[in-house]
Amino acid sequence: MIKSKRDYLAYLEADRQALGRQGRGPLFLIQDPIWYFQRLLRKLEFYHNCRSSTFWWPLRMWVKYRYKSARLLLGINIPPNVIGPGLLLAHEGPILIHDDARIGSHFATNIGVVIGIGREEKDVPVIGNHVLVEPGAKIFGGITIADWTHIGANAVVNKSVTEVGMIVAGVPARIIKPSPLYLEAKASGLA
Repeated sequence: MIKSKRDYLAYLEADRQALGRQGRGPLFLIQDPIWYFQRLLRKLEFYHNCRSSTFWWPLRMWVKYRYKSARLLLGINIPPNVIGPGLLLAHEGPILIHDDARIGSHFATNIGVVIGIGREEKDVPVIGNHVLVEPGAKIFGGITIADWTHIGANAVVNKSVTEVGMIVAGVPARIIKPSPLYLEAKASGLA
């Protein structure tokens, strides 16, 4: 969670590196919509968490308006303060994440992903660091997804994945094999 200007700048830098952008990049929605959306998301988190006095209210509302407009145009519904630094949105298009979900750093997701509640309102997923979610995957309920998990395309994950570095796929999802990305990271000392 962003708690200072230093955190805000660190989150932006991690997101920029995850997206592979050079420099600050275009400032407008039509030039680079994903990077524009992610910057607005982080700016909204910063103003919401660190600039809560009435002095900052007009600017906070302006950022919130721009964020909601971009969210509607792109079809990406990611609430503030849900995802850690290093967010990678691969494509524009429908992505839905519940407000109470908790997602770690270096999260990569594709189009058509839903991360939502289970049968009860308090049942929301907790997702670890370095998780990759392929297109169309659905993650539901009060489950935990371990670090370095790779969730396959169109998988329906409704049970916890506690083993680190696994590929999960199918309907309902089950563990297939160890993730090559995790094995590479482990061999190079990153995991």
